[in-house]
Amino acid sequence: MTVPVSLQDARERRVRTGGVELCVAELGDPGQPTVILVHGYPDSKEVWSEIAPRLADRFHVVLYDVRGHGRSTAPQPLRGGFTLEKLTDDFLAVADAVSPDRPVHLVGHDWGSVQAWEFTTVKRTEGRIASFTSMSGPSLDHFGHWINRRLKRPTPRRVGELLGQGAKSWYVYALHTPVLPELAWRGPLGKRWPRLLERFEKVPGDGYPTSSLPTDAAHGTWLYRDNVRARLRRPRPDAYAHAPVQLITPLEDAFLSERLYDELERWVPQLTRRTLAAKHWIPRSRPDQLAAWITEFVTSVEGGRPEGVTATGKYADRFGGQLVLVTGAGSGIGRATAYAFAEAGARVVAVDRDAEAAARTAEMSRLIGAPEAWAETVDVSDEQAMEKLAEKVARDYGVVDVLVNNAGIGLSGSFFDTTPEDWKKVLDVNLWGVIHGCRLFGRQMAERGQGGHIVNTASAAAYQPSKALPAYSTSKAAVLMLSECLRAELAGQGIGVTAICPGFVNTNITSTAHFAGVDAEEEKRRQKKSARLYGLRNYPPEKVADAILRAVVRGEAVVPVTPEARGAYLMSRFTPRALRRIARLEPPL
Repeated sequence: MTVPVSLQDARERRVRTGGVELCVAELGDPGQPTVILVHGYPDSKEVWSEIAPRLADRFHVVLYDVRGHGRSTAPQPLRGGFTLEKLTDDFLAVADAVSPDRPVHLVGHDWGSVQAWEFTTVKRTEGRIASFTSMSGPSLDHFGHWINRRLKRPTPRRVGELLGQGAKSWYVYALHTPVLPELAWRGPLGKRWPRLLERFEKVPGDGYPTSSLPTDAAHGTWLYRDNVRARLRRPRPDAYAHAPVQLITPLEDAFLSERLYDELERWVPQLTRRTLAAKHWIPRSRPDQLAAWITEFVTSVEGGRPEGVTATGKYADRFGGQLVLVTGAGSGIGRATAYAFAEAGARVVAVDRDAEAAARTAEMSRLIGAPEAWAETVDVSDEQAMEKLAEKVARDYGVVDVLVNNAGIGLSGSFFDTTPEDWKKVLDVNLWGVIHGCRLFGRQMAERGQGGHIVNTASAAAYQPSKALPAYSTSKAAVLMLSECLRAELAGQGIGVTAICPGFVNTNITSTAHFAGVDAEEEKRRQKKSARLYGLRNYPPEKVADAILRAVVRGEAVVPVTPEARGAYLMSRFTPRALRRIARLEPPL
């Protein structure tokens, strides 16, 4: 994805409010809807430097350094200068300066989100906020009520939630300590912070944070001291949002439990929930996904649909706006998988060697929930064709977030009946097709540095030997091992890899499978009989698709899907000799 502008292209202005002067930066056309980005602690507005340019082609994007941070001046004295009331004054001054006649769309991260919850729930800002996107920063009022409900009715589960969040909030206690936090930030912690973000948060080492970090962090301790204890002790009873809210929750946040938001519907009449498999600093680690979600939400509110999410699938909060590419999407498991991701709100690239089948899948994907869907025709065994496909997808649609290497063919017959040509064909599609996909699209994911997931369709035949499937089983066993190796290699880059092992699933692979060592008439008879047997088993490909989405959400490594696939997997691990005896049986064909 090409980002045409950067913060260096921003127009700057100074806004005076409450004894401080705020540094405000603007990108994009002022005639478009205004999106104001509010940074957290210990950040400055540059935390948005990857997201702001991605929004600037659609919106008027505004960033400002919170008082005492970056190039904004600090209040004097510091104590009492960072209350939520004064921060609200700052926001209104910025909003009036950059968008005097239209309400603005708020986006906040960390303490920027904490502030924005205040902006979105107090009466004096009503009518000035069109929408609010919250990331990793709860309302202190909602948090206070959340604590009080658990203290008043301390069930074991609620006590566990309190203790869990209490442990995550260790830094809040430390920041209330006099003087020591300031000394730490101006000393060793300030110097080591960039490397700590790289190591523990997977934040790219691209020159962020800025040189003002030690001062920003020292000043920002008063955000906590001026607000946290007072609000948690006496939370406002009327902290209801007067604008639609999109909540984006990083599931691996080291500082905030996702349980904090369990009762948020009580306070937010129009709430859209999103989840992301990422750590706390998602403005730096996941800018593409966040920009897509912010764009979708703001556009929906501007268009009069404040619900934000049009997808209805149970994974709509996770895959909305993501780019998913599925090979072999013209039928069977591939088609069902494309539909499942479409229902979850993902953008879908349906790839198949049958152009008409791919087009039908793309068209139906759009009808059932995909914001966008495209059909591409390619033979996955053709290396050059796959290279051209990868280039086109990256250029026209963006970097793939989820890759499903599903295309495959069937081949049955004894080892000595299987010709070298048979071996080459099944390995070219079943193994090399997966290799090409992983190598080309996986490399794009890795170079982008924003995570992703690769799903490779193997088979129960990968670990269940059979005298009738030597070539097919070999190809699928290789896919399974490739997936395991690739999972180990990409783990440090936030890219998951899953091998799906379906088992007997009712698809057309049996009716198109090649049977080695028999004439055409006998091959046709066996195809019909195997298709009939699979039809009697009648395990639908939709269940495999659901297992694929679940595996991506959970980050699973190997997923046997059908009961017989799970049983064979257990036998391969604990009773392999019995499985080898079963392999000697003649197939019922």
